[in-house]
Order: sequence, then C-alpha cells, then structure tokens
Amino acid sequence: MKKEIHPNYVECKVTCACGNAFEIKSDKEEMSIDICNECHPFFTGSEKIVDAAGRVEKFKNKYKLG
Repeated sequence: MKKEIHPNYVECKVTCACGNAFEIKSDKEEMSIDICNECHPFFTGSEKIVDAAGRVEKFKNKYKLG
C-alpha cells in the first residue's frame, strides 16, 4: 500500500432529518442526511406500491403470482 495517499479515516457523526443520529467511519467528521433506516418507508413497513393502470396485476397474471 502506498503511504501518504489515503485520506484520514475518522469517526463520523451522522444526523438524519428525522432526528436519528449514529456514528460510522468516514473521511468526514460530520454528515447530515435526509433519510435513514429509521424513517425510510422500505424499512418502516409503510411503503406503498403505486399501481399505474393495473401494471402490478398484469405482471402477477402474466407470471401466475399471488
């Protein structure tokens, strides 16, 4: 490994817009993000499928799912 070419690897405090905060390793000391695993709909179970013109049903019927 070459010396003197890699950035400093430090503890980084990440703060989400929802108020959740956690620490990771990064080359930055602080980060501010808009969405995290505590507020993202996929992880919270509140995601909704937007069905435009019955495409989900058409897919399910085509492949005989559900």
